[in-house]
Amino acid sequence: MFISYLKIAFRTIRRNISYTFLNVTGLTISIAACLLIFLIVKDELNYDDFKKADRTYRITLNALDFNPSTSMAVVPALRNDFPELEQVSQYLYQQNGQVKAGDVTYLEKGFAFADNSFFKIFDYPWMAGDPNTALAGPNQVVLTQSIAHKYFGDKDPMGQIIQLEDHFNLRVTGVIKAVPPNTSQPFLFMVSYETIKDKDVAHRPFFNIQGGITYVVLPEHYRAAQLQDRMQGFIAKNWGADIAGKAKLLVQPLKEIHFDQRYLGNPASPTTSRSIYWGLAIVALFIILTACINFINMATAQAISRAKEVGVRKVLGAYRVQLIRQFLAETGLLVVTAVVLGFVAAVLLLPYLSSWMNLKIEVSQLMQPVILGVVAGITVTVILLAGLYPAFVQSAFQPVAALKSNTGVTFRGLALRKILVSTQFGISQLLIVGTLIVGYQMDFLQNKDLGFNKTAVISVGIPDDKKQDLLREELLAMPDVQEVSLSAGPMVGGSRFTAFRYPEGGIVDDDVTEFKAVDDQYMKMYSLQLLAGDSIRKRMDNDTVLRVLVNETMTHKLGIHEPEKAIGKRFLVNGGYAFISGVVKDFQSESRYKKRRPCVLFYDASDFFTASIRIKPTDMRKTIAGVDKLWSSLFTGKQFQYQFLDDRIAGLYEQDQKLYTAFKLFSSLAIAIGCLGLYGLVAFAAVQRTKEVSIRKVLGASLFSIIGLFAKEFIVLIIVSFSIAGPLAWWVMNQWLDHFAYQTQISGGTFVIAISISVVIAGVTIAYQSVKAGLVNPVKSLRS
Repeated sequence: MFISYLKIAFRTIRRNISYTFLNVTGLTISIAACLLIFLIVKDELNYDDFKKADRTYRITLNALDFNPSTSMAVVPALRNDFPELEQVSQYLYQQNGQVKAGDVTYLEKGFAFADNSFFKIFDYPWMAGDPNTALAGPNQVVLTQSIAHKYFGDKDPMGQIIQLEDHFNLRVTGVIKAVPPNTSQPFLFMVSYETIKDKDVAHRPFFNIQGGITYVVLPEHYRAAQLQDRMQGFIAKNWGADIAGKAKLLVQPLKEIHFDQRYLGNPASPTTSRSIYWGLAIVALFIILTACINFINMATAQAISRAKEVGVRKVLGAYRVQLIRQFLAETGLLVVTAVVLGFVAAVLLLPYLSSWMNLKIEVSQLMQPVILGVVAGITVTVILLAGLYPAFVQSAFQPVAALKSNTGVTFRGLALRKILVSTQFGISQLLIVGTLIVGYQMDFLQNKDLGFNKTAVISVGIPDDKKQDLLREELLAMPDVQEVSLSAGPMVGGSRFTAFRYPEGGIVDDDVTEFKAVDDQYMKMYSLQLLAGDSIRKRMDNDTVLRVLVNETMTHKLGIHEPEKAIGKRFLVNGGYAFISGVVKDFQSESRYKKRRPCVLFYDASDFFTASIRIKPTDMRKTIAGVDKLWSSLFTGKQFQYQFLDDRIAGLYEQDQKLYTAFKLFSSLAIAIGCLGLYGLVAFAAVQRTKEVSIRKVLGASLFSIIGLFAKEFIVLIIVSFSIAGPLAWWVMNQWLDHFAYQTQISGGTFVIAISISVVIAGVTIAYQSVKAGLVNPVKSLRS
């Protein structure tokens, strides 16, 4: 019987090849998209998926702000006061470092220091060495497999020596496979903490938070709340009740690190919102739902043409359950074909998607049992979702009525089909509005009103502060270099923060300010607007008075609302008084997820470690090559490295940009699948109404009126669907925008664009089929 069902299914599919093509194409695209979205969401939601992840926690500092780093003194104190903890470890990430292996020097991005407990917490696959002792002593290093091959080729790396920063001679004591990309502890190689450990580490101040990240592993059945409840007493015991009243140590689950956006600006572990990935999963649901709606619409639309077939089968003795099985077999054959094609498409497209979105998802992940289970689940769900209703509708026809071609089912009369088409339009409009608003917000984050000039600026390090003036002079002598400014760090992502007080204005408790050491060219370089007072001036070595520029936010924090009145005021910072000599207009040097902070600019030549260089836009590659040659001649033995300011700003929103790319891609696919369904539905309607169109033409109807005949019903459905999708999109996107301290405004123009796009897409699709129907010779149609 099953073979018979399949034979009939094959014949039916071959007889309706255009219907089959549209359905299989839509389902194939939707299944491939769902698989790819599932891999993206799975990769993000499985961040830090280690064996002990459920018992591993990060100890963070919450004082003036949320900071992932703690003092070096915290780890030994934790080990002493909480002996029941299974493991306590410290991890210090470094953004880049110079490594010499043999005669070759490399500039590596992303390595770390860690103590010997680190590999007892995080279970990486080892290729050589002992995880229990690999970082036990000073000058030891564990390499990843790719780095070991890069440095030593096919030679055994164990026991080999590499040199870090021309200072540390490190012996290789272990090799591990690649660190998973979805982890908050990335590194290319890991150096033992003993290499840089301060002998007096236990007496480091509590607020000296340069000690890196602290991890602990709780024993079985030990709740994190128990540890958290004891933290304030722990601080009071080791650093005094005064500090315990000002600061907290928070116990943060390892699995929450990637999604906790209170901790921003950490290059080792960029944060994102878990809800956004659930939103991407909802887009996948929309995609599969749209494909199923297409299937149901076209199957029910075809019911008329198959009414006689059903009538004949019933007259010959077929039971309704047999007809249902037959129609489900046809659906199953189409769906299984689409699933196979969709799986193959996902395999072929995954490498391109990974490259485009900067992901590290291997094709082999598609063969994991959980993915195959998802494929099987999608197959069964789609067969039931897309096949059951059409099967019941078509099997319900009465033989006498069906054979008389009086089924009672017409294109106009099927209310469910209108509801499904409206749902499809609503989904499309929701996705169009969402895509537009996300795009506006991403543009706003990176380009709108930053408060400074970021055009064609690169930053380079200054390894030797004694040559900073020489470097500036030589750079300015280059014809394609326009401006040079020296500072402690780049404009964006290179700031430090410190506490300040203003007792004279009532601020007696510490507050936080951005603290920027800059030279006298900084204001001009970035076109910062001076609102009152003097610009930055060079400070002589014997000058004991700290004169600073502050931003508008700082003056408001001090209770001063007119810039001129701030000149001459003093406040406490870093244990001494700073005198305000000028006020500068606010500028954005941090992520727009946070409100602008108070900012202090001051001159300190001993703190200049970065040169910012504005180059002419013409032939930048040649200019940068010239800068490289000059820099390398001044700092021999060092590797030249530069970064555009634009890239630093974009890096603040890398996660958001990645999501926007995915959202844009998959939303477009959902809309395209909807268009396929609409095309098929209108094509079928045109065939069903061929005689009606011919009669209208004989009676004098114009081509335009025939187009209107087909279009008016769909235009009404678009308007109805928009009345629901518009408010829903407004609410959803406002919720998303609330994650940002600064956000674009949702204007009515966005919704006008969305409904216009829907009307144009539907109009083009309908007009194409309507014109085809309208151009048919009415004589031929009425004769047939």
